[in-house]
Amino acid sequence: MFNLSGKVALVSGASRGLGWAMAQSLATAGAHVILNARDGAALKERVKELAAKGLKGEAAAFDVTDHTAGGACIQGAVKKHGRFDVLVANAGIQHRKPITEFEAADFERVVATNLTAVWALAKEAAKVMIPARRGRIIMTGSVSAILARPTISAYVASKGAVHALIRELAIELAPHNVTANAIAPGYFATEMNTALIQNKEFNDWVCKRTPAGRWGKLEEIGPIAVFLASDEASFVNGHILVTDGAFSASM
Repeated sequence: MFNLSGKVALVSGASRGLGWAMAQSLATAGAHVILNARDGAALKERVKELAAKGLKGEAAAFDVTDHTAGGACIQGAVKKHGRFDVLVANAGIQHRKPITEFEAADFERVVATNLTAVWALAKEAAKVMIPARRGRIIMTGSVSAILARPTISAYVASKGAVHALIRELAIELAPHNVTANAIAPGYFATEMNTALIQNKEFNDWVCKRTPAGRWGKLEEIGPIAVFLASDEASFVNGHILVTDGAFSASM
């Protein structure tokens, strides 16, 4: 079960954090993983790490807001490997400012990366998946789209829209045997959250507020992506899979 051998997957934002964790798990399950991020040197090191474990991967350095580059990557995968099976649209950014100080340019920058780029990658993936009559689209949402916090209005808005987009894609693509689901992580110990982890007051709050009593570990996100990418998840569609240690289930 959950064997991805022979499948080709693209993971955006794969040089670190949740993206790298998911890329490793997909490769361990047998997929050939195309790792995307802006830092080409970092990606090459990640590909070497996969190869050292006998896993298959390659680097594709581009900014996800460059929609032409994203489309070229997916079409290049089909040309090179003869297929394209899984898109994990994970790349995202954060910007923290009170709403009264939040600049429109910063709001648009967050939305461009977290939402528009995700939509554009899904569009390009669908062009390949629909005629092939197979495919898995997975997006990284957030518990912040369900339970909001102050100072991250752009992030909350963009991730909320990702959750809505997943439902739309699911009903549009289901007749073509393509599924679309999102993973909504809670608080995970990633580079993006370094400042929060180092803030003792916030760190203590997360550990107290989360019924599991801790931050999520990176190795706990990858298997979720493997499940959603697998044949066994063929009837799981339009779902937001919350992965937060019961954070959003508690009062």
